[in-house]
Amino acid sequence: MMELKNSVILNHAEIEHKIRRIAFQIYESNVDETEVIIAGIAHNGYLLAEKLKSILEHISEMTPILCKVSIDKHKPWEAITTSIPPKAYTNKSLILVDDVLNSGTTLIYGVKHFLDVPLKQFKTAVLVNRNHKKYPVKADFKGISLSTSLQEHVQVNLTDKAYSVILE
Repeated sequence: MMELKNSVILNHAEIEHKIRRIAFQIYESNVDETEVIIAGIAHNGYLLAEKLKSILEHISEMTPILCKVSIDKHKPWEAITTSIPPKAYTNKSLILVDDVLNSGTTLIYGVKHFLDVPLKQFKTAVLVNRNHKKYPVKADFKGISLSTSLQEHVQVNLTDKAYSVILE
């Protein structure tokens, strides 16, 4: 059997470029808003949300408000918590952020959570979009789309000095 080796899909500079492009897309779709909620799914989704917030603060007059979304990825139907109360995002524009959209399970349960309050606009953003969806959920903003096999794994590293997206 042929040995599979890891492939670097995106390097640090490419990831920074993708995040910046997503931030501009978020700004363009919210150009009339004074505030936008950037809700990042813990852990990597939240790191990505922090980076988007920082760029939005530099490129626009709007106030991005960071929200940490805690979901048990093994039991996403269980209680989901957010770092800000529902009152803080009611009738606001909200972007739900995760690092990888694979089956759509985490994102769809995250979407479901935020549907308990009225929102002005609801969009999703991911760094890597894979095409193995079990649920009818899509990424409105995406860094890269990958056609991968179910056996392959996408590893996103946003914590080291050199960010990377690796296909394992």
